[in-house]
Amino acid sequence: MSADTLVAELVEAGVHFGHRASRWNPKMAPYIYARKNGIHIVDIRETVRGLLRAKKYLAQVAAQGSLILFVGTKKQAGPAIEREALRCHMPFVAERWLGGTLTNFRTIRSRLGRLEEVEKVRGGEELATYSKKAQSALAREYRKMYRNLNGIRTLNRLPECLVIFDPNKEKNAIKEARSLGIKTVALIDTDCDPDTVDLPIPGNDDGIRSVELIARHLAEAILVGAQSAASRKGDKGDRPAPAAPAPDKDADGASA
Repeated sequence: MSADTLVAELVEAGVHFGHRASRWNPKMAPYIYARKNGIHIVDIRETVRGLLRAKKYLAQVAAQGSLILFVGTKKQAGPAIEREALRCHMPFVAERWLGGTLTNFRTIRSRLGRLEEVEKVRGGEELATYSKKAQSALAREYRKMYRNLNGIRTLNRLPECLVIFDPNKEKNAIKEARSLGIKTVALIDTDCDPDTVDLPIPGNDDGIRSVELIARHLAEAILVGAQSAASRKGDKGDRPAPAAPAPDKDADGASA
């Protein structure tokens, strides 16, 4: 995709529309092009620069076989985050960030174990032995756990980086990532602090089309990285296996 095509795509999705000027964070000044009708307009060249840098980094992470966790819990962002994370086979948080998801990882993993346990009960004959009240309580527990944990089932180890949509909304996720030295890529609006993230992509983090477009581009970069890793693995698999070592012999010359 040419730079002109990308710019046109970003403008059409409204990625350049920032917040009201009265709500801006002065640290975003380098990423702001103008002020129009009381609204800050993001410099689309900075958006392109940030997006291309983020795509290159995410492709490298995916090529190493590392995990990338998508985080976007705004109502308008959730469906797009879930869809694109699933498309590139990465874990996601699209409903609610559970405190300790990263910093108390072992506990979160145990909760996932409980989710699987409840699913097993609900799908088997054992459920019939429960009273109606117990079945109802189990159903409530399942719905809550599924909503909060389903997206991170594949998070079997800490991620290499987080892809965040609105650092202000996801400040707890940012805080946990920073404390563990986990890198962050983020779509940041004009009311955000760019210093809190490693790779900022300045742009509209409220508009559905804007979030969808950025999430799609990032997911595609991850898929490209994962495909290059798979092809390298395939090349290795095509090579002839090394010859097996000769069996050890004992003192009498017999195989051990």
